[in-house]
Order: sequence, then structure tokens, then C-alpha cells
Amino acid sequence: MITDSLFFIVFFSLLLLMAWPLGRYMSKVYSGEKTVFDKIFSQIGNICYRLAGIDARQEMNWRQYASALVIFNVLGMIAVVALQELQTILPWNPEGLAAVPFGLAFNTAVSFMTNTNWQAYSGETTMSYFTQMTALTVQNFVSAATGMAVAVALIRGLTRRTTKVIGNFWFDMVRSVVWILLPLSILVSFIFMQQGVVQNLSPYIAVDTLEGGRQTIAMGPVASQEAIKLLGTNGGGFFNANSAHPFENPTPFTNLVQVLSIFLIPTGMVFMFGNMVKDRRQGYAILAAMLLLFTLCLGGVYVSELYGNPLMGNLGVNEPTSMEGKDMRFGINGSTLFATVTTAASCGAVNTMHDSLTPLGGLVTMLQMMLGEVVVGGVGAGLYGMMMFIMLTVFVVGLMVGRTPEYLGKKIEAYEMKMAIIAILFPAVTVLFGSALSVVIESGLAGMANAGPHGLSEVLYGFASTAGNNGSAFAGLSANTLYYNLMFAAAMLIGRFGVIIPVLAIAGSLAEKKVSPPGPGTFPTTGLLFVLLLAVIVLMVGALTFLPALSLGPIVEHLLMLQGITF
Repeated sequence: MITDSLFFIVFFSLLLLMAWPLGRYMSKVYSGEKTVFDKIFSQIGNICYRLAGIDARQEMNWRQYASALVIFNVLGMIAVVALQELQTILPWNPEGLAAVPFGLAFNTAVSFMTNTNWQAYSGETTMSYFTQMTALTVQNFVSAATGMAVAVALIRGLTRRTTKVIGNFWFDMVRSVVWILLPLSILVSFIFMQQGVVQNLSPYIAVDTLEGGRQTIAMGPVASQEAIKLLGTNGGGFFNANSAHPFENPTPFTNLVQVLSIFLIPTGMVFMFGNMVKDRRQGYAILAAMLLLFTLCLGGVYVSELYGNPLMGNLGVNEPTSMEGKDMRFGINGSTLFATVTTAASCGAVNTMHDSLTPLGGLVTMLQMMLGEVVVGGVGAGLYGMMMFIMLTVFVVGLMVGRTPEYLGKKIEAYEMKMAIIAILFPAVTVLFGSALSVVIESGLAGMANAGPHGLSEVLYGFASTAGNNGSAFAGLSANTLYYNLMFAAAMLIGRFGVIIPVLAIAGSLAEKKVSPPGPGTFPTTGLLFVLLLAVIVLMVGALTFLPALSLGPIVEHLLMLQGITF
């Protein structure tokens, strides 16, 4: 345990050391300040604006910003469907893979457009190289940039005074891709290639095994997709086994790079927030609440997996740890850290089969998604999701002291609270309604590979993952059916745009308000008390909303496991 604790300390230390300067750099990028890369990146950005006929200097109100965002994403979704349906006649398909069935193609397009990357398919047997690169990898960039743009628009709403505009979506999109995501992805891609992640357009290789059998080894442009799937908290793997595949994640070092990549930009954006609002303590307070929640969750998963399933001892297993579904290369520490990071950051990449986690280990990963993916969260999405809970926290404090709640000098009034509650409740209602429907109708029950509470956990996890735009799965659920393809597509759309549009509405409302100077009754939002209150509010909302469902799933399964009953 001491070695594992040191490993976690190294992870946190490296993360903060890298995220802090990145946050300063990103604040300059979105504020239009000069950076060392402007000579190159400005030329690329200007070419993008000219080709699209866009005036990036023309700012938008929140409705125009939301309209541009939705139209851009819908057009991208249509393009991804088309590329999947036409891949048989498009280049770079050396294996001659057939067109993707429409239901699956639609689900996949929605998945990658919403930054979910839920995969009801096996990449190496379903998608051609061309589809992987031009449809899925491109969406990894622009879907991540969409979340980053929304977070920046909300920050502008908090910092601007008596104006109706919150920036330009195209400016924020291009800057997110060209100035941040693309250079980081190139750097991480080279690290992966040096470590053994494949990057080629070669046909699959057939080899004779030592046992005398015949095995086909899949090839492809993996490193380039791997980098952005992690940095953009997308999660879609080139191979079905995702980051458990040795061609995606070959060494313990790449495993560490991957978990750092997942958290790098979301953590950097919290530092960026402090710089952009001209008060770094505000960013530190939010990050402290996020890391407090994450540490609690990491401890829960690690301890649960360390002691494992007691029934394994009855089978003559000497080790107290449960390695089922885990890769021996990464061990308990590398596996539990990855599982906790990916479900905290709405990424969905996995190096462990979450269906094999202990009941309480699976509960924690599921709960992080149910909380709204705010325990650090995805790129942009984690920050603006946590801002909804911040508004709820200052509202509760305002009720306690009998004062109008405010944050950063902006009064949080009825309109903002309505939008914040909508953003928090829409995904939650989707998870509960979708799960309840799926366990009472034949189409939903047909996909469950397990009976009893574990079967319910598979369904709960699926809807929490899709509505939370995470993308990981309890793989025991057979999701590639018409029912689940459509239901999960709907959940992903609600979980994405049911949050983004209220957030942008709040940004527009706040931008129109004046800034009130702090007074004697102003509740400070930079101290330890605020950090603790924010963390408690997040946990309380999650507990009150999902505890009954979790009690029937992983909690009951854990209690029955202690009695020797498994599912």
C-alpha cells in the first residue's frame, strides 16, 4: 500500500505541475493575448476563418452562440453517419469492411458528436482506417473544443458587465483546436509511438502462433487517435479492448501518460478560470473541491479492489487482491487509478473491464458519472458543470443568511437558478427514467447478461455513462440492439445539450448584470468552508437522487457477495 500511495502522490504532483502553466497559457489563448505560437497558429486560424467565410471578431449573444454550436454539431453528426455508410467505397479500407448498419452508425455519430464515445462496436472489425481518421478522430477534436468553448463563454458571462455578448463560437472553437488540442495531441502521439503504440496504414497481418493456430493482428493509425481520445476526454478506442489493448497502451509508462492526459486539460481549465476572473484563489477553491471528491472516490475504488471478492479465497486464491478483468502489467494501482480518472473526467477510456470490478468499486465509478461528471470532469464540461453546483451552493448559503446569493459580484437570481437546476436534473432524470424503462420491457431485459442486482447495475451504468457523456460501460450489457442504440443516443443528446443550452443561457444573463462590490454579508468563495460546502452539496444531490437505485444494484450485490451469493 505504501508503494501504491507513492504512485498516487506522483500522479497528483505531475498533474498539478503540468496543469498550472497550461492554465496560464489557455487564459491567454481565449483572452486574445499574445502567445509564443501565434505566428504559426494565427495563420492556420485565419485560413479556417476565410474558408468558412466567418468574421471571428463579430461577437454573439447567447442565443446566437448556442445556435452556431448546435448547427455545427448536427452537421458533424450527419457527416459521421454518411462516412460510415459509404466506407466501402472510400479509400484506406484494406480489410474491405462493410458499411455500418444504420442504427449503429447513428448511435456512433451521436456518441462522438456529444464527446461521449460510447462504443457499441469493435473498432478493428467495424470501422475502416478512413472512417477512424476522418469521422471519429476529427469529432474527437471538435467535440472536445465545443465543451471548452462553452466553459469560456460562461467565464465571459461572469466577468463582463452590462453586455449581451459572450464571445464568438467560431473563434473559441478554432482556438481550442489549433492552439491547444492539436499541438498537445501531436506531442502525446510521438510519446506513444516511441513507446510502441502503432501508427500506420498497413493491412492486417496474419501470423502463425506457437500453438500452430492462425491469428490476425490488426494494424492502423492508432497513436494519433489515442492522443486526442485522452486529451479531449473522448475515450473512443481504436480497438475493442480500448486502453487494455497492448497496441493502445503498451507499457506502465504509457498508462501513466494516459491518466495524466485525461486530467490535464480539465485541471488546466480550472487554473485558467482563476486567471480569467482575475482571482486565482477562485480557481484554487474549485480545484480543491474537485480533488477532494476525486481523492475520496479513488480511495473507495482502490480499497474495494485491493481487498477484492472474499469468495476468491474459497477458491484457493492466495492473493487477497482481485485481478479479474485487470491487466497484470498495470496492477491494482494502475488499474484503479485509470478507472477512477476516466469516470471522473467523462472520458470513458478503460484499461480495466469495469463489469469485473467489485460491487463497491463499480458503485464509485458509476456515482462519479451520476454526480454530473464534475469530479474534475471533461474538457470544459467539468468546469461548467461544477459551476452549476457552485450556484446551487451560494443559493443555499444565501437562504441561510437571508441575503441574495451572488458569485464573483454577480447576483444569482431566479432565472439563473432555474437554468442551473435544469442542467443538473436533465441528465439525472434521463438516467433514472431510462433505467426504469429498460428493466421492465423485453427489449431492455434482452441486453442484460446477468440477473439480479448486477444486471440492474449494468443498465444503470449504461445510462449514467451515456447521459453523463462518459462512454465507458459494464460490458455485460449487450448494447448493440436497435432499442439500446436509440435509447442511448437519446440519453447522450439530452446529457449534452440539456446542459450546454442552460449554461449558455446563464452566461448570457450574467453578462448583462452589473458587478456588485463585496460587502460585510458577502459569503467568501475562496476559503476552506466554501470548498467543503461545495463538495457536500455535490454529494448530497447525488445521494438524494440516486441512492434508491444504487441500493437495489451495487449495494445489494455487495451485501449478498458477503453472504456467498454472486450474479
